[in-house]
Amino acid sequence: MLGGRRILLIIGGGIAAYKALELIRRLRERGAAVVPVLTRAGAEFVTPLSVSALAGEKVYQQLFDLTAEAEMGHIQLSRAADLVVVAPATADLMAKMAGGHADDLASTLLMATDKRVLIAPAMNVRMWEHPATQRNSATLRSDGVLFVGPNAGDMACGEHGPGRMAEPAEIITAVEAALGSGAAQGPLAGRHVIVTSGPTHEPIDPVRYIANRSSGRQGAAIAASLRDLGARVTFVTGPAEMPPPEGVAVAHVQTAREMLAAVETALPADAVICAAAVADWHVTNGAAQKMKKDRGGPPVLKFAENPDILAQISQPGPQRPALVVGFAAETENVAENATTKRARKGCDWIVANDVSAGTGIMGGAENAVTLITDAGAEAWPRMVKPEVARRLAERIAQALA
Repeated sequence: MLGGRRILLIIGGGIAAYKALELIRRLRERGAAVVPVLTRAGAEFVTPLSVSALAGEKVYQQLFDLTAEAEMGHIQLSRAADLVVVAPATADLMAKMAGGHADDLASTLLMATDKRVLIAPAMNVRMWEHPATQRNSATLRSDGVLFVGPNAGDMACGEHGPGRMAEPAEIITAVEAALGSGAAQGPLAGRHVIVTSGPTHEPIDPVRYIANRSSGRQGAAIAASLRDLGARVTFVTGPAEMPPPEGVAVAHVQTAREMLAAVETALPADAVICAAAVADWHVTNGAAQKMKKDRGGPPVLKFAENPDILAQISQPGPQRPALVVGFAAETENVAENATTKRARKGCDWIVANDVSAGTGIMGGAENAVTLITDAGAEAWPRMVKPEVARRLAERIAQALA
């Protein structure tokens, strides 16, 4: 809970500003006081009246408010909060923060504060992927600014990809983690762990896709177990049957390329657990319209290899996590194939399982895994997936201790 905590909430301009209203409501439900700051662009999407009614506080909009400035109001505002949250954080606001600009109330507060800052980026996918935004993102992270999102998904502009603002529940989880509230106790307290989960869907046309039978049960259970040990968890999930667990930051994706982008956005992390069953290939000659059967026989599909998320995250470098764990779904020679995969990918551990016909593991409620590490192969008995997750989370906590 956030009882007695004071949040300075800066609402930037963008269609995602409507989510800030729900965020205010949820923060107040948890006992937090919310002091809202509405940018000029933000006021084009939500009204000061609606923000003030939900926050129960005056809405601050102008830097040169003579009554407030008589007591250096912008300095007082920036220092009185326990945490500054920017949601949505537009490309323009991020650029101002990275460049040290202070030409309006929001940017001046961000420059004047001595408190931690958490931002929830929201913008068009091309704006998010623009080199300038990526440079600004890297600068802000190096300055100690905390990020939640952005998620991948459909945009209001009709495009699809990373750039959607994190949902209010995800932002609440990030706020609690930043303030040391919630599940910030346990052996993984203060640690950030990324978990990938579920299948990916690689489109053939608007109604067909290539996927596999992964339900996402094991990945969701791992994320929940890591959360229960105190970790701050970013859960990157494909379109799985199993819903994400409560209390984790969620990034919803569809394709392997979107999953890689979401993982890279969430870095740095202490550990990455690649439990997703990622499609190895995507279709390069997919159709913009539904393919018809009356066009001279079945279509000839052309494929290209998807990015290898596990191998890329495992590469040496300044952002490589201390622990990278992969999964290997095998149908024969499980331990041998998984050991070879671990060496080829460069990861630290591989969790291997037998998904051959008749095991019921792919998409089922139970799992029987072999943990491959430097020490060799360690076979675990068959058990329900939450128990596998609990054991794995405890081993991760030991490794990161």
